[in-house]
Amino acid sequence: MESISLAQIAERLGTVTPVQADITEISTDTRSLPAGCLFLALRGKNFDGHDFVKKAIDDGAVVAVTDRQIEDVPCIVVGDTGQALLDIAGLYREQFDIPVVGITGSVGKTTTKELTACVLSQKFNTLKTAQNLNNEIGCPKTLLQLTKEHQAAVIEMGMNHFGEISRMTNCAKPTIAIITNIGFSHVENLGSQDGILKAKLEILEGMENDAPLITSADDVRLAPLKKTLNRPVYTFSTEGNPADVWAEDIKEENGVTTFSICHGEKKLLAVLPAIGEHNVKNALAAYLVGVLTGMEEQEILCGLASYSPVGARQNILEKNGQTVIEDCYNASPASMKAALQVLNNYPCEGRRIAVLGDMLELGDMSQELHEQVGVIARDCNLNMLYCYGTASQFIAQKAGDKFGIFCTDDENVLVSKLQEYTKEGDVVLFKASHGMHLEKIIEAVYGAE
Repeated sequence: MESISLAQIAERLGTVTPVQADITEISTDTRSLPAGCLFLALRGKNFDGHDFVKKAIDDGAVVAVTDRQIEDVPCIVVGDTGQALLDIAGLYREQFDIPVVGITGSVGKTTTKELTACVLSQKFNTLKTAQNLNNEIGCPKTLLQLTKEHQAAVIEMGMNHFGEISRMTNCAKPTIAIITNIGFSHVENLGSQDGILKAKLEILEGMENDAPLITSADDVRLAPLKKTLNRPVYTFSTEGNPADVWAEDIKEENGVTTFSICHGEKKLLAVLPAIGEHNVKNALAAYLVGVLTGMEEQEILCGLASYSPVGARQNILEKNGQTVIEDCYNASPASMKAALQVLNNYPCEGRRIAVLGDMLELGDMSQELHEQVGVIARDCNLNMLYCYGTASQFIAQKAGDKFGIFCTDDENVLVSKLQEYTKEGDVVLFKASHGMHLEKIIEAVYGAE
């Protein structure tokens, strides 16, 4: 973080500071507190940073941002410390005249963020959202890591409710935005896919009127934005829909996808170290970012080729002579379909086995959406389907009778059944919402690394 004065911060927050100083660090955690920093007291469901304000000052913080005055402590008092963190980061971000790419969508955000950062890093010193720190705390904390050495930033924005992306985009002020797709994630809170679209479109609120949006021509809710939005909109497609860029000749082999990026009269061969058509879509979005930031074609293609999966997102592992597709971070009908397509197309000497757990936060639509996944699974080339959890029983009910099906909500039973059934040469997909903790099932079946 570069230096910023407490006077500037207090002015942005609409209050006053009891001390005058320049700071180069903002902390919300007394366990990692640099001397001379500003301590910001956040409130959470299970903690209150105000309980640690005096300790923060004793340990070297210059001042604290709080929502009440604390006796014998220098405080900048605000109405909401969470909003204050966003406001301070927004003030700080204004010091940097660089491309900032904001990314949201129902699925594919993190992969698109990683691909976009891979592309931009071929030309620019690029800051990106770490891991999945894509909420109203992670977004400003990422922006506060900007330094004068950075030449670009890629900021992922997730949400559960209306207003969250609005607050983040007004902090990050993207110069380019990507909306990957509109699915059913968090429909429990947002009511419908139209509600999800409305929430995702909040990303435009922090952007200049002429700042471009990149989105999918294959998504029925996003494709019309090309004509309805009064700003530049660039589209991508893998399904033959009219778009600014599209993919042809998609081929998957040994965990690598090759495809042609078609852009006007150009046809460029791309190599992506990942599989699945959904990842090709994400790569096309990253390609467009490269074009819009003035990169050379070869730089963009090298960036795509440098990608590697992160976290528990479609990692392809060899365990006990089996191919294990670990995709345990999140789940929705769209990402379930994508994962099953990967399994369906993956080279297999033995049997194809899917272990599908519950998709969470679907509210009243949970049964219907799990049944949709069952219909998708029915048409796949599976040998065995394991359904884990309570809602996943609805997957089983619609999956037909072409292959074996086993349902349980008992972790130990599932582990035992998988150990009995799976053998060398099999390809096994594990896919569920992160809250189902399928990574623990994998470890129990195959052992720790």
